[in-house]
Amino acid sequence: MSEKKKLPVTVYAESTPNPKTMKFVTNFLFVKNGGIVEFNSAEEAEKAPLAARLFTFPFVTGVFFSSNFITLAKNDLVEWHDVFGEIRDYLSNYLTTGHPVFNDEPQVAKEETKKAEAPHISAQMAHQEPQNDLEKRIVELLEEYVRPAVEADGGAIHFRKFEAGTLSVVLKGSCSGCPSSTVTLKNGIQGLFNQMMPEVKEVVAIEG
Repeated sequence: MSEKKKLPVTVYAESTPNPKTMKFVTNFLFVKNGGIVEFNSAEEAEKAPLAARLFTFPFVTGVFFSSNFITLAKNDLVEWHDVFGEIRDYLSNYLTTGHPVFNDEPQVAKEETKKAEAPHISAQMAHQEPQNDLEKRIVELLEEYVRPAVEADGGAIHFRKFEAGTLSVVLKGSCSGCPSSTVTLKNGIQGLFNQMMPEVKEVVAIEG
């Protein structure tokens, strides 16, 4: 019998609010359970063959995996319209051929244990574990109203803590370093909580 023909992995590119990033959406699941995996250098990607290959493109400065998409960050050597087609075709060919994305399937790990888990790749948990009903409600609102919009822009948002009326979140992917991220926080997320949970007086982004 002939081998069953592999279905091609489709890839399409989407621009993001951050001009330095581009989102590549696929019909391939990279990370399960809502986790993310992020690499900021080729050295960090030693156990992630696809990310390591992407870093061989001289303009790639960051690789971010979440569910079914990759967000790439670039330097100023090129413009996206000159290279996105090349990247899209490369990803489609790489994934359709069956080359590995990670040497080991990422396991979602809590933030406090993530850094200690070398040499395996750990998928960062979407949110810090809520400690009370108020924090659970915050996470629910972030999941229902904020995360889908942020993921649509090629990024991720994580709950970190809520103290004295201030909600601290971590922005990843296209949202990290995005010129419009402050506007997103103040006008979008802050406005949501003003309406639905006035206990949150301020929303700030912290390093994660």
